[in-house]
Amino acid sequence: MDHSLSTLGLAKKANLLAIGGEAVAIAIRHGKARLVITATDASEGSARRARVNAEMNGVKYEAVPYTKFELGSITGRGSPGTVAFLDAGLAKGFLKKLQRREQE
Repeated sequence: MDHSLSTLGLAKKANLLAIGGEAVAIAIRHGKARLVITATDASEGSARRARVNAEMNGVKYEAVPYTKFELGSITGRGSPGTVAFLDAGLAKGFLKKLQRREQE
């Protein structure tokens, strides 16, 4: 398994993820989201809403090289296009591993 996806799995097990557009929007609105990510095949509108909402609220946003299917297989929730980390440490670890993956 991809190391950054394993971090996503850890966050899920720790109940530190908001999964899906509505849950992510609520997490952002309540100041709980630390990192918002969107899948490569998320709809253009969903990705734009997530990015704008995150940026307007000072939350880091990242489009990731994973499909909705890949995110869904880790989160156990169908095929979410948008996910938010609710923990700063896990979000930072995810981004580090993602950067390493992209450098390989």
